[in-house]
Amino acid sequence: MVSDSQAPKGVHADDQKWKVEDALRRAKWWYSTFHTVTAMIGAGVLSLPYAMAYLGWGPGAMVLFVSWCMTLNTMWQMIQLHECVPGTRFDRYIDLGRYAFGEKLGPWIVLPQQLIVQVGCDIVYIVTGGKCMKKFMEMACVNCVQIRQSYWIVMFGSIHFFLSQLPNFNSVAGVSLAAAVMSLSYSTIAWAGSLSRGRMENVSYAYKKTSVEDSMFRVFNALGQISFAYAGHAVALEIQATIPSTPAKPSRIPMWKGAVAAYFINAVCYFPVAFIGYWAFGQDVEDNILLNLQRPAWLIASANLMVVIHVIGSYQVYAMPVFDMMERMMMKRFNFRQGFCLRIITRSAYVASKCDVASDQEAKAIQWQMVDQLG
Repeated sequence: MVSDSQAPKGVHADDQKWKVEDALRRAKWWYSTFHTVTAMIGAGVLSLPYAMAYLGWGPGAMVLFVSWCMTLNTMWQMIQLHECVPGTRFDRYIDLGRYAFGEKLGPWIVLPQQLIVQVGCDIVYIVTGGKCMKKFMEMACVNCVQIRQSYWIVMFGSIHFFLSQLPNFNSVAGVSLAAAVMSLSYSTIAWAGSLSRGRMENVSYAYKKTSVEDSMFRVFNALGQISFAYAGHAVALEIQATIPSTPAKPSRIPMWKGAVAAYFINAVCYFPVAFIGYWAFGQDVEDNILLNLQRPAWLIASANLMVVIHVIGSYQVYAMPVFDMMERMMMKRFNFRQGFCLRIITRSAYVASKCDVASDQEAKAIQWQMVDQLG
C-alpha cells in the first residue's frame, strides 16, 4: 500500500480500513535478512554443480559471480525506489507501478509479472516439499509402505492451511528464520559432504559429449539455473514495508543492511556448493548434488527434511503479498471486514487451488514418464 498523508499524483490511495498503522512497522534490519534469505535461497542451490558441469570452471564461475553482483545491484535499486518520493512509501509493486506507468497501465504491467513469479514459486515449492518429504520417509523408514507422490504433495500443502492464517510478514518471522537456518544447513551438508568424500577417481572436467543441439540447450539451461537462483526481488518492497522509517533514519538504511547480510549468506551457500560439488564429481555430478552423496543415509535424509522446512517458509514469504491482494479485493468489492473470517476464506482457497495444480502437474509428469517407458 502507499503510505503517506497525501499521495502524489498517479499513486493509488488505499482505504483507511486497510491502511497499516506505523506502529505495525516494527521489523528490525535482521528481519529483512532472513526474509530475503528465505525468498532467495532455494533447493535450486543443489543443482549449481550440475550447471557448472555444462559451463566449465571459467564461464561457470564468471556467470555465478556476475549474477551475484547484478542481482545485488537490482536489490539496491528496489530498496531506493521504496521511498523515491519524499514522504511516500511504496509498500507494494502495484503501487510503484501505478506511480511509474499511471493508474490504468501500471497494474497491467506490474501485476501479471509479479503474480507469475509468486504463484509459480508457490506451486514449485509445494511440489518440491512433497518430493523431499517422500524422499525423507523412504530413507528414514525403509520398511514403510510407499505411497504416491501426489499424496505427499497434498500433505505438504495441508500444512499451509494453518500457517497461512498468520496475518502478516511480522507474524511469519519465526517461520522465515527457521527456513533461513535450514537453507544454510542443507547447503553446508552439500558442500561439506562433497569435500569429505573427496574427488572421484578419474574425475573429468571436460564438457559432456552430446550433440550440438543438446549442448546448446544444456548451456542455456545452466545459465537459467544460475540466474534464477538469485530470487527474492519479487517481495523486496513488501519486506521493506515492515521496517519503520523516519526522516532521520529512512527504511532504506536498515533494509540495505539486511540485504547485504542476506547476500553474504547467499555467497556462503552458493559458491562452496557450486565449486566444491563440481570439484568432487566433475562432469558426472547429478542435477541434485545430494544424489551423489548417498552415504551416510541419515545425513542425506536430514538434508531432505531441511529442504522441507525451508520451502515451508519460502511458500509463506511468497504467498503473503498474494494474500494481501486477494483480501483487499474482497474488502473493496464485497465489503468483507478485515479479520480471521476473511483470511480463512481467501487463504484457504488459495492454498487448496495451488495444491490441486501441483498434484495435477505431478500426475501428468508421471503419465509422461510411463509413456516414454512404454515407447
